[in-house]
This record gives sequence, C-alpha cells and structure tokens, in this order.
Amino acid sequence: MTVARFPQLAHWGAFTALVENGRVIGCEPFARDPAPSDMLEAIPAMVHSPLRIARPAIRDGWREGKERTGADSFHEVSWDEALAAVARELARVRETFGNTAIFGGSYGWSSAGHVHGARSLLRRLLFLGGGCVDQVANYSFGAAQYLLPRVIGTFQPIAQATEWPSVITHTRLILAFGGVANKNAQVTFGGGGAHTVDMWLRRTKEAGIEVVSISPLKSDAPDFVGAEWVPIRPNTDTALMLAMAHTLLTEKRYDEAFVSRYCTGFEPFRRYLLGLDDGVAKDAAWAAAITGVEAQTILALARRAAAARTLISCAWSLQRAHHGEQPYWAAIVLAAMLGGIGLPGGGFAFGYGSMNGIGEPRIAGVAGPDVPLPLNPARTVIPVARIADMLLNPDTGYDFNGRQYTFPDVRLVYWAGGNPFHHHQDLNRLQRAWQKPQTVIVHETWWTATARHADIVLPATTSLERNDVGGSSRDPFILAMHRAIDPVADAKNDFDIFRALAQRLGYERAFTEDRDEMGWCQWVYDRVRASATAKGVALPGFQQFWAEGFVELPPPERDYVLFEDFRRDPERHPLKTPSGRIEIMSEAVAGFGYPDCPPHPAWIPPAEWLGSAAAQRFPLHLVTHQPASRLHAQMDPGPVSRRRKIAGREPVRINPQDAVRRGIRDGDVVRLFNARGACLAGALLDADVMPGVAVMATGAWLDPADAAGEPERHGNPNVLTLDVGTSALGQGTSALTTLIEIERWEQPAPAVRAFTPPTLVAAS
Repeated sequence: MTVARFPQLAHWGAFTALVENGRVIGCEPFARDPAPSDMLEAIPAMVHSPLRIARPAIRDGWREGKERTGADSFHEVSWDEALAAVARELARVRETFGNTAIFGGSYGWSSAGHVHGARSLLRRLLFLGGGCVDQVANYSFGAAQYLLPRVIGTFQPIAQATEWPSVITHTRLILAFGGVANKNAQVTFGGGGAHTVDMWLRRTKEAGIEVVSISPLKSDAPDFVGAEWVPIRPNTDTALMLAMAHTLLTEKRYDEAFVSRYCTGFEPFRRYLLGLDDGVAKDAAWAAAITGVEAQTILALARRAAAARTLISCAWSLQRAHHGEQPYWAAIVLAAMLGGIGLPGGGFAFGYGSMNGIGEPRIAGVAGPDVPLPLNPARTVIPVARIADMLLNPDTGYDFNGRQYTFPDVRLVYWAGGNPFHHHQDLNRLQRAWQKPQTVIVHETWWTATARHADIVLPATTSLERNDVGGSSRDPFILAMHRAIDPVADAKNDFDIFRALAQRLGYERAFTEDRDEMGWCQWVYDRVRASATAKGVALPGFQQFWAEGFVELPPPERDYVLFEDFRRDPERHPLKTPSGRIEIMSEAVAGFGYPDCPPHPAWIPPAEWLGSAAAQRFPLHLVTHQPASRLHAQMDPGPVSRRRKIAGREPVRINPQDAVRRGIRDGDVVRLFNARGACLAGALLDADVMPGVAVMATGAWLDPADAAGEPERHGNPNVLTLDVGTSALGQGTSALTTLIEIERWEQPAPAVRAFTPPTLVAAS
C-alpha cells in the first residue's frame, strides 16, 4: 500500500507523518530543521498506544463520593451519557454553589496548534457559561512574571532576549547562571520548524566568546562550548551576584554614570551591600561561605565582567525556587552596574537554552492567535502554582502581587490540557487536596495519573487526528497541521467535545461563531497574515498555505537588542516603571511590606538549602529539570524515554563521592526520601554533578504506592518537592528548593504499573 504523507507539528518540532493503512508508521523531520529532536521517534508508538483512552469513562465510586485513589476502576459509557453527565454537573454546581465553585484547570503543553489549544477552548466554554475560577502566571517563569514589571516595567525579556547575532558579534564574556542546557532547546511552545540553539552556541565558541557556566551541573553547558564550570550550591546564585556587585562597588569598577542616569534606588542597595545597616558586608568572603564558590573566584568573575562586554544570562530555572524573585532582580542590578544594558551583546538575558527560539532573529509580533476568549464573568483567578492551597484552604486569604485575595470554595474541577499530577509539587499533598471537589472532569488522550484521578474522562485526539495551524513567536515558520488519520477508537477533538457541550448548555453558536474546524484554521492563519502585512511582509492566501504546508517569515532587517531604545534616549523611551527607569529599589514593593520579598535584591535563605539545619537530616539538594527524552511527562511511555530508564525507573544522577558514602553502585535501585514522601529511582553515577547534589528529570508518570509510607514506584520527583510560593509577590513554584536523602533499596523492586491501564468495564 502507498505511504501517505501529511505535514504535522509538535512542540518538539515540525515533521511529516507517514501513514500506511490508517496507521502512523513514521515521522520524517521537517526538511528545514538543522537539528531535529529524536523525540519524533516516539510519536507513532504513542498515537497507537494501548494506553490510549478509547471511550468516555466514569469512575466507579464517584456517585457514592468515594475517595479518588488513582487506582480506581472505570466503566465505559457512550458519548451521549458522558456529555449529559458533564452538562448536568456544570449546571448543578453553578446553580447550587455559584460560578466560582467551578475551576477551569488547564495548564501544560497541550496541542501545538492554535485552534485546538485545550486551555483556550475550555476557558471559552466556561466563560460563556457564566465564568469560572481561572489561573494566572505559569510554572516556567511565574516569579519573574510578577517581579520584572516592578523592576523594568515588563516581563517581555523572558520571551525576547537580545538576539544571537548581536551576541556573537559583540559579547566577549557570558556569565551563564544556570548554564545554557541545549537539551531544553528541543522544545518550543507552539512548535517550531527550526532548532537553532545548538548552532548559535557553536558560533559562540567560534567567535572566541568566553562562557562561564555557574551551575551545580557541568552538563548545563554542552561540552563543545568549552565553558568554564563554576559549581555552586543550588539556590545561592543571589549571594554570588551580590558579592560581585560588592566588588564592583568597593573597587570602583561599576558604571556610575549608567546607574545615575538609567536607574533609581541605588543608595539603599549600596548601603545593603556594604552592610551599613545590618552590619554584614555582602563581600566575596561572605558569599563564599553561602555558595561554596571560593572568594577569589568570585572576585575574579567580577573583575573579568567589568573588563569586557559582558552578558549576564540566567536560566528560567533560577526563579523556580523559594525567593526565586531575588536572583533575577540581582542579575538586572549586576548588569546595570556593569553598564551594558541596551548595548549590543551586553546587559542581561533570561532563557537562553531554556527553550528553543530565545534570541532567535524573528520579526516581532507575528504569531498565531488561539481561539479568542470572552471575558470571564466570575472575575476570579488564582496563581497557577497554588492549586493545592486553593483546594485545601477555601475562603482563606492570601497575598499576591500587592493585593490580598481569598481562595474560592471549588466544588468542580474541569481539566483539559496538561497533567497536574506531573507538573505540580508535593504530589502527596495534591492527592489529598484532590479529594475536596465533588466532581473532577478530565479530557485526556492516555491513561495518565490525572485521568486516573478523574470522575468523568473524555477521550481526546492527538494532533495527528485533527486539522490545525501551529507556530511560535520564537520561530520563523507558520505550519499547517493536516489530519493524518481518523480518530483512534472513539476519541474526539477538544473543539468538537466543547461544541457538543455548548449545544447542550444552550450556547453552541456563541461558542463556534458559526465556524467549524477548518473555518477556525483559516481564521487563525488570516490573523497571522494580517499581522505580517502590518510588518510589511506579504504572505500567501490560506489555500496556498494549506497546500504547501508552511510559510516562512523573512529575518528582521536588524538585530534586536534588549532596551536599546531606552539606552539611546530614556526620556523618549522610558520604561513602564513608576520612575521610568530601572528600579534597583522599588517603592511599590516596599509598600507591600512582604517579609519574603524586600524592596531591592537581597539574600534570603530559602526554606531548604545545603546551609540550613534541615541538611543535617536530608543532606542532598535535589535539582529537577526538563528531560532530554520527552517533553515533561509527554511520551514517557514511548520508546525514546523508556530507553533511558534504569531498571524501568527514572534515573537519578549523583556524584560518585556521595554514592560511595551510601554504598550505592551504578544501576542500583535507590530510594529518595524526605518528610514529604519517597520514590524509587535508578542510580546513575556522574562526576559532572557537584557533591551534595542529586539530579533528576521531571515527568516520569506517577505510580503511587499501595500504602502510606511506601515509595512511589516509578521515579516521579514531585512526590518530594516543596509546595510553597516563591514569595507573596510572585507566588511561583519553589520546586527547586528541595532537600532529600538517598539510600540503596535492599528489597525486591516492586513492579512499575504506571503504564498499565486501569480496570475498565466495557459499555453494555
């Protein structure tokens, strides 16, 4: 039989789906991609996986109010019965408890396409029906999202850094706090046609730029860059930056003219550095005791930075920690003292290597929009990382970004897109919180832990079973996504599921706006085309785009340099801060009076770190990161991810010195534990991990223990991580603030059941 070919897109890259006899048999990388991800290899097995949810299902015990265990059985039902149950529950909860009793939960990397973006569609359905509790911020850079507007007037630098050509031409030294891990650059939210980070890093090396990677992990900078590695205790980057700033100040190496003209609030920060009020000078010796970096190394870094065009680069991971606002604020102030902000190749940057496309030359403002959102009549939101707090503490007040809020009393959770039993912290706590709602409704494609913790499960298609338009604001390609196969089993796409619900609830026409799937595909592309036209770029019409499979935007005429206009003329191009300048001290933040977020960068010991008393009991700091073999939890059952497991479990990397002390050998099954929980993993000895640190990828599908006190079986590190906000300002995730201990597992290793579907009773 002839093999058919269909253009498609995932967050890890564009590809051509190869289809034979109605099955996806392969994925051919996009011809224009210089470094395609091997994650594409996992797609055929996942599309046709035995873990696919074949039909709508209802949890046994739901109507009796029995606890959600994640090991419950389900009975399959017809679509009519499932949709009727969902519509009844939405109506019942609204009428009985009000709109704020419904939580529209959707967070994660769902479809790369803009039409079938589950989060937009779910919110559209719930907003049109009267509103719901919504989420703001994100897990990736939630702390920075609320800090940066206070300091520089915008959080745009998270997504748009000085472009790589400017760096290659002008930068002489990159201080990479958190490194530049090119494994993270396999993915782009919204998908992309070209993976380019590897290329830009190689050009950095060719240009003779010195790179210093300041991280607990040597592998956070690829070997070919030739980076100098400065191992640092996790969560102590702020102390190192402050000591560098102290050196610049006391040795008169800082750019006093830049600070005077472009910044405000330097004097209280200067007093803090010198210890004039608290009696503690934030010098190199002080920081050495905190960071584990020698004082002479800190002094040398400050002097080198002052002597050359230097770029202060921070990975997104730095702010996913307790007091995570502080390293980003300190990085901005350090860059200001060096005087390079607004100069080609100078200043600061966030996210190089954290995601593909950061720093990629791209015409700004041309990207695909999602299906539009109406206003949310409920006008109630929570920070995305505070889900468990909301469920466990209804009607309780909390602070967030300068205001006080009250957690709503949620009775129904509707989740579509994403997997909270992967990305949230302290999953044992989340499992307790998950008992609070009366009903949990989930759209899912596979039997993930979130689906297993639902009451009503609606089977959703993969992107290969529907049409869509994809692309990222950080990539030059807009890509057509052609339906390659019929829906597997009885799955439906999210748009059709929500349309059917809107029909039952009486507002189908408002939901669809009289457009079907292809009508919305054209709507998305027409808006891309209109935004390109406004930038002086002509794109072909929809029919030509759809037939050819993609369009490519031209490169910009000149390199983008962050805050170039502000530097050239701060009066004509002020920042959107109260002063119009960089706020080294923020009067607004001072007015909030938050003990966990002072009004200027400061060292505040996190709740758990290697210098705390807790380290006596749990002496290893757990660093969790984006895996190289999957996107978060997506495709964990696939062949690429499974090949990297040890004894069928997620690997944990530890320094050989730490392993020897614990009698652990390469390949052993080990138990990671702290006061919050425990999990099993496979030991991988790695001298590129600094002593005192353990490293584990997130995303192993949760496999809860049968009984309290037993370890999670598969290696999901979020049974260990700390679930507190970064501070009252940002309320971001503190996942990287986690101490643990590790021991060799001496008992027979229990079987991993994460990839075994639940017990199902077929529809009669």
